[in-house]
Amino acid sequence: MRKFFLLTSAMCIVIPMYAQLDIQVHYDFGHDIYGKELSNRPRVTATVENFTPDAWGSTYFFIDADFGDRFIKSAYGEISREFCFWKAPIAIHLEYNGGLQRSVYGYDDAYLIGPAWNWHSKDFTKTFSLQLMYKFLSHKENHGDCYHSAQLTGVWGIQFAKGLCTFSGYCDLWYDKGVEGRVVLGAEPQFWVNLWHLPRINDQAKWSVGTEIEISKNLVWPNEGINNRFYVIPTLAMKWTF
Repeated sequence: MRKFFLLTSAMCIVIPMYAQLDIQVHYDFGHDIYGKELSNRPRVTATVENFTPDAWGSTYFFIDADFGDRFIKSAYGEISREFCFWKAPIAIHLEYNGGLQRSVYGYDDAYLIGPAWNWHSKDFTKTFSLQLMYKFLSHKENHGDCYHSAQLTGVWGIQFAKGLCTFSGYCDLWYDKGVEGRVVLGAEPQFWVNLWHLPRINDQAKWSVGTEIEISKNLVWPNEGINNRFYVIPTLAMKWTF
């Protein structure tokens, strides 16, 4: 669960300066679709994400917490900073990814840097960002040595039906010498219904209901085996936007 603002988080040429925070809770259907193969996968994930622009660019971060039986099973986060204090759609993107997990397969620390090309419609209801980055993977004990890589990321956001609906998400492709085919795919499109745009709903109650679909190749670790499978895993989700 990540990267789901309407890409104002990537728009270095945006004039309005405001911060945005949201909290999401997702129920994961991986168990129901794949059974024992993903019996180690948490059913509930809570996400906190924040975007803050300033005169020099913007800062974005999110933290995922996966819940198991009576405790947090794992935590994963990303923080990125974009520098753009010039009138151009190109920004400098820096990013760190990492986390902790109660299993032998921990999260790898990753450090990324590269250019980001950002676009938006005149009314900001449609946004897109494309990032091409150098990636340094600092592998943990069970994953082998550190090595250099590259990542291509696309992030999009579309609002329609007068703000009632949001379709947003991201797609990552990166090189990983330790997986089958040496390419990892991770994509998470989301669809939200923003309830405060409905008639007779208080516009201060910023609730949204929706879904996320995790599409991945060589990324998800099954209960027995290695991360060399293709998965499509939906969630049922709620979100509060501050």
